[in-house]
Amino acid sequence: MRWVNRQIDRKDRLLLGAAPILLLVLVYLVLAAQRHAANPFDKILPLPDGMAKAMAALLFEPDQLSGNFVFWADTLASLERLGLGLGIATLMALLVGLVVGLLPPVRATFGPLITGIAVIPPIALLPILFIALGLGETSKVALIVIGIAPVMIRDIAAHVAALPREQIIKAQTLGASSWQILIRVALPQAMPRLLHAIRLSLGPAWVFLISAEAIAADVGLGYRIFLVRRYLSMDVIIPYVAWIALLAIAMDVALSTLSRKAFPWAHGAGH
Repeated sequence: MRWVNRQIDRKDRLLLGAAPILLLVLVYLVLAAQRHAANPFDKILPLPDGMAKAMAALLFEPDQLSGNFVFWADTLASLERLGLGLGIATLMALLVGLVVGLLPPVRATFGPLITGIAVIPPIALLPILFIALGLGETSKVALIVIGIAPVMIRDIAAHVAALPREQIIKAQTLGASSWQILIRVALPQAMPRLLHAIRLSLGPAWVFLISAEAIAADVGLGYRIFLVRRYLSMDVIIPYVAWIALLAIAMDVALSTLSRKAFPWAHGAGH
């Protein structure tokens, strides 16, 4: 059987997906063991026991100044910023994307502006945001919103604009107004695409969050990574990066599951 025709069941997919990850872990352990054999005080590739000891203090011992458990305080702060930024961007993408995609006059008026904003590197706007909004939470959330909302809006608008014209004509034949077409025709078909757009935006959203926290923050996953790098504390940096990856994967899986459960028709269910 040709590989292009080979279907993989769920169990085999899990095994195949885990194989390269386990291989990378094995390669890391071998390289780390070799470095520590040559230099027991090597800090570049820490061994698992070293990472466990470093993280135990952040996980289970309260900070002497703040009294908080550092790891969990960092995680909560970052997730709050990320959640707020994603929420605002998602709401903007849904509202603006539907209107721009469905109404040609609005698309002709605001389409070029949205495209222009979408192609600006958001990191370049970070100094402007800090000057205009200060170094508080607002500027960090704003960077996430500016970084992902225009791209999400373009995606939703393009999806709505590409809906079959026959659906619009049939709705008008039945007496539907533009508002009714937006709510009854465009919105249901845009929702699966919106969840897909959020999934695609998770990676950039994390990048913008970490960038903002690295420059101006006193708590957060990005802040901690860039704080300890001056001490070459790879025993903290590597677990933090792995934790960010796990959080991102969990979010992606949750969104994918939600999409399949809520909109099975958009995933070919029943075919």
